[in-house]
Amino acid sequence: MPAHPTIPKRALGRTGLEVTALGYGSAPIGDIYEVLDDATAIASVERAAELGVTLFDSAPLYGQGSAEHRVGTALRRNPPNDLVLSSKIGRLLKPAPNGRTKTSRFVGGLSFDVIHDYSYEAVMTSPEHSLLRLGLPKLDILLIHDADPWAHGPEEGPKRYKEAMDGGYRALDELRKSGVIKAIGFGTNDPTYAAKFLRDGDFDCFLMAGRYSLLEQPALAEVLPLATEKNVGIMLGGVFNSGILATGPIDGARYNYLPAPPDILDKVRRIEQVCSSHGVPLATAAMQFGLGHSQVASLVLGAVTPGEVTANVEAMTTKIPSDLWEELKTEGLLDATAPVPT
Repeated sequence: MPAHPTIPKRALGRTGLEVTALGYGSAPIGDIYEVLDDATAIASVERAAELGVTLFDSAPLYGQGSAEHRVGTALRRNPPNDLVLSSKIGRLLKPAPNGRTKTSRFVGGLSFDVIHDYSYEAVMTSPEHSLLRLGLPKLDILLIHDADPWAHGPEEGPKRYKEAMDGGYRALDELRKSGVIKAIGFGTNDPTYAAKFLRDGDFDCFLMAGRYSLLEQPALAEVLPLATEKNVGIMLGGVFNSGILATGPIDGARYNYLPAPPDILDKVRRIEQVCSSHGVPLATAAMQFGLGHSQVASLVLGAVTPGEVTANVEAMTTKIPSDLWEELKTEGLLDATAPVPT
């Protein structure tokens, strides 16, 4: 087997943890868009570990538990050195023996209903539930998952945030102080609420999904400066904005989990033209862009086949000419203040 590039490691803020600059995000292997067979999904996680990835992120929500099962099976078979394992709180799973009664974004997954609960009591029990699904003895990072209007709507979102900060956050702080977990944080697609979390709580790290990407950079306004000031580590998810920065502006390209609207298709088409003129695949530029910010420790990318994992690792070391970033800024396709890889 040919040698593959070594994935560099970065400090995750003030957590004391070092993580690979490429992590593995397990939402896709929770059957988010298509039902996957267990063997392929598990092999994808195994491939990531084999190639040197040490950061693996999951959540009860992903496939109603199936992603945690698959991640755990793979990592038990082939545990990487210096494994850093992340999961989330805010959703409990209730058995649904007659089929799920609650709607889910995941087209497949296990027969459990997702119950939203960010209370102190729920969060104190949630890590053990995740560990049982994973079949592993420890978690390193726990994140408050989607306690915001982006996930719950403008009326329910603020209530969930208050519930999380009044109850779940206290539980996470206790789990951190007792050494059950090493770091606490939050995961969100909402930059406004990411800033609220950073102002209102003492967090070690967070997972920002989709709002700091080659396509859009709203997190530059407040979130990233706050994280830098407090030395809070950043993991970036959704760097392909649900797929369109990986596939390009093709028919059916997804943006924010839905078919991309015309204005997004047009902007991605223009970004892709710039990338092509420099001989760089769009997906490669989308991957490497986020690592240009000094506070970003890792890109947490999903992959549903071992081949996709291999391609992601190889794309990490593709040399991108600095002129590409400058042209994107000149064309108004990238925030002029965005730091870029060197």
